[in-house]
Amino acid sequence: MHRRGLTAVTAAALVALTGCVAADAGDGNAETVLTLRLWDEHAAAAYEDAVSAFSAANPDIAVEVDVVAWDEYFVALRDDVASGSGPDVFWLNGSYYEDYADNRLVRPVSDLFDHDPTGAWSPQVISQYVKHGEMWGVPQVMDGGTALYYNADALARAGVTPGELDGLTWHPTDPGRDSLLPLLQRLTLDEQGRNAADPDFDPSSVQQWGLNAGQELQNVELNFIGSNGGRYQDDAGRLTLTDPATLEAYDYLVRLINEHRVAPPAAESNPGGEGPRERFLDGSLAVYLSGTYSLAQVAGEASFEWGIAELPAGPAGQVTTTPGVVAAANAAGEHPDETERLLAWLGSPEGNEYLASAGAAVPAVTGARAAYDAYWSQAGVDVSPFFEVLAGNPQIDPAAGQNFGAMIANAKPVLDQVFAGEIDVATGLAQAEEAANAVV
Repeated sequence: MHRRGLTAVTAAALVALTGCVAADAGDGNAETVLTLRLWDEHAAAAYEDAVSAFSAANPDIAVEVDVVAWDEYFVALRDDVASGSGPDVFWLNGSYYEDYADNRLVRPVSDLFDHDPTGAWSPQVISQYVKHGEMWGVPQVMDGGTALYYNADALARAGVTPGELDGLTWHPTDPGRDSLLPLLQRLTLDEQGRNAADPDFDPSSVQQWGLNAGQELQNVELNFIGSNGGRYQDDAGRLTLTDPATLEAYDYLVRLINEHRVAPPAAESNPGGEGPRERFLDGSLAVYLSGTYSLAQVAGEASFEWGIAELPAGPAGQVTTTPGVVAAANAAGEHPDETERLLAWLGSPEGNEYLASAGAAVPAVTGARAAYDAYWSQAGVDVSPFFEVLAGNPQIDPAAGQNFGAMIANAKPVLDQVFAGEIDVATGLAQAEEAANAVV
């Protein structure tokens, strides 16, 4: 079903809905100053209000919110924690937490609370952070499934209606079962207004692309792998890129970029390239595969009417992934008692609701979820496509595992070549798999 999003005029009203300006973390008289680090600027603005409320109730503690860009976050965090200068509390995702847990660089939840707090938290997030019989962080946010953000003006330029996004399917080998590719061909336009299905289409002068299909693990790669019945990792955490169904999914994505020319060049998903979200916001990408964490930025910055539609289905149906994020306590922190008090607040419905009521992220504390839905409903955005895709459908596990960062660092140079069409897909995936699994 077509979901109504925001017009450019309505988007301007979002500031009024949040009703917040970054507040001081303390009054300058606090005995202890804690640092809370994360990578999301929109969440950070909500945290400013949350920690101000915390400090009002705990005047002996001030909290500074530190934002480090995603591209630099985990390298900087690793170096800071290793040097003993890391923040007191920091965000971790499922791809990286195991290294911190295995080396006891963070404190388990059982060490932070004198009771079992997990009944208030999303079971889905809890399950992602249990290892060695312990849970290694306080749930903060979770993603719904992936959905299609669409630019209604871009659709109109291509003669496509929002309703045509409903019920899309893709197939790696059977064109008769693939309605996604023909639609993307219609949406991709050159400077003369010819679409990618036109024999005279000029791929060197594209002014509007159909879809982002480059390297983006959560919202592109995992969805296509899962919906083709493939696996990204085995039970031991090794990459399974040569799984036949996984290989087919990657081949389909690479052909969208290099053969059909309906997706931006692969280099744009490499460091330094213009990312798909930026392309969507500047109007040159008609449809954007992404999750709930893009909502705040799209709503605040899109200058066009936009909406949300459900994820296309592959041979195995609609399959997506829903990772969560926790706030972890630095085991070497100098203020353990104060850190416990802060995490008890952030893990409560009252503390977590600041993220929800600002629409910054889906809260991982179940009692705060209603505030998130209310925020986006008031803004005129139906967020149900992110959650309906999860109902009754299988899910593919989020990427995780010990030393996962090193695995991806080893695999990425070869994957860059695969997506750029510089190396055969099967050959490249075999090489990337071998390089990644060498450090498992």
